[in-house]
Amino acid sequence: MSETGTESRPLVRQLPDPAAASNVRYNPSLEELRELATPDETTTEFGSPSYVSEFRSRSSDRTKNAIDHEFTDHDQELIDDAVDLASDVELVCVDRLMGRHPDASFCCRLFVPVEHARIAYAWANLFEPADGEDPDLYTVQLPDYDETAIRVLPDTGFTAVLGSDYTGEAKKSFLRLFMYRIKQQGGLGLHAGSKRVRVRNENDDLQTVGQVFMGLSATGKSTLTSHGCWLEDPEDASMLQDDVCGLLSDGSVAGSEGQGLFIKTIGLGEDEQPELYEAATDESAILENVAVDDDGTVHFDEDRYTANSRAIIQRDELESADEEIDLGSMDQVFFITRNPLMPPVAKLNEEQAAVAFMLGESIETSAGDPSRAGESIRVVGTNPFIIGPEGEEGNIFHELIDILDVDCYVINTGYLGQKSQDIGVTESVTILTEAARGTIEWTDDEEMGLTIPETVPGIDIEEFYVPDHVEDYDEALSDLRAERREYLEQFETLRDEIKDAVY
Repeated sequence: MSETGTESRPLVRQLPDPAAASNVRYNPSLEELRELATPDETTTEFGSPSYVSEFRSRSSDRTKNAIDHEFTDHDQELIDDAVDLASDVELVCVDRLMGRHPDASFCCRLFVPVEHARIAYAWANLFEPADGEDPDLYTVQLPDYDETAIRVLPDTGFTAVLGSDYTGEAKKSFLRLFMYRIKQQGGLGLHAGSKRVRVRNENDDLQTVGQVFMGLSATGKSTLTSHGCWLEDPEDASMLQDDVCGLLSDGSVAGSEGQGLFIKTIGLGEDEQPELYEAATDESAILENVAVDDDGTVHFDEDRYTANSRAIIQRDELESADEEIDLGSMDQVFFITRNPLMPPVAKLNEEQAAVAFMLGESIETSAGDPSRAGESIRVVGTNPFIIGPEGEEGNIFHELIDILDVDCYVINTGYLGQKSQDIGVTESVTILTEAARGTIEWTDDEEMGLTIPETVPGIDIEEFYVPDHVEDYDEALSDLRAERREYLEQFETLRDEIKDAVY
């Protein structure tokens, strides 16, 4: 059964009025939420709470939305059950504000059973208080339901999360609809981080550059977005957003999360990621599925429960986090990949950038499908939360970067060839900094068919020339291009000039 033709108001009006319903605790404080979640808490050596969930990644294979899927009677029954049970179960209800931009701000209302208050506690630490605004978006999460199913009514603004206790489902239920609403307004939702970099250019003048990073979970998006780039005053780098943004038609980039970040912690170390490590070891952090001993000792390098271990950290614990979450203009966009045939960085023209957007090449991670972790995958826009035709997203992206005159790059944060050359955080951050300064010298490489760096200050870029690290490189590249062309052909609405720009 499709949502088309149904009324949105009757559905949400069937949900309890949290201010009046006897079964709902409405907007408890963060301290009260933590108290409610005490039975599930292990207190860490840092004084922060740690929780272990039964579900440790999103149930993407059990998620359907009423735009891209034809809803059956059973799908409608699942939604009806979620609404009905919301009046029968003891719940906590939390309202939070997603976004600050006047054209991209939504009030979100989450209902969760009291015995799963840790979900509401973690989620509430990501967003800012709603200050009494009427809700635009609603999620009912019932982890004890006897079937695992996530059902989304995009035009109604309602999501039912059934049979999963993973905090990420609550978070993405709202961010998915944030991106959908931005697209309806003529922009484009991006699974991306954003930062503002102020650097001296080649003429020694200070300039401000807005950078956006598009990548799947665990590809280095949070690391690159939050990194301070080792800059000293008057130069600086400020993180604005870590996960989901809205590219608006005027070129500004609206943020979504105003209070916290939901970061991966597996392998989190003080040496390469000092800011994230410091925030994750602060008492304000909330750990989920991290290896924590009974005495509170934390082991970020251990996948005791899952490689998709997480922490909710506070923006104000990150020195590089700006007070603002909106970016004035997107000047540079970086597509993060782990494809071993890609150089550390390549500069793309507008059509190639649209190809990179559509390819969304990376590796599967434990955040998406743990059973396929490490496999090469392609996800349009590196965004597994798209609602509507994916080919249209590529067309919209192409139009926007053309109008806005954005510089586009693909950046490899993995390795070259058969792991013969790692590309570390130092190299990647140096590339970002020098791209902002405009000091990278570029050359068109005939063998690779890409515009790649001839020189990068601070890096011996010749050591990272991909053909030197791949046996039978020409054949491997030819096969890769054929795969890419075949992949793009499935998107009927994608414009031909984009399909023809495969690199």
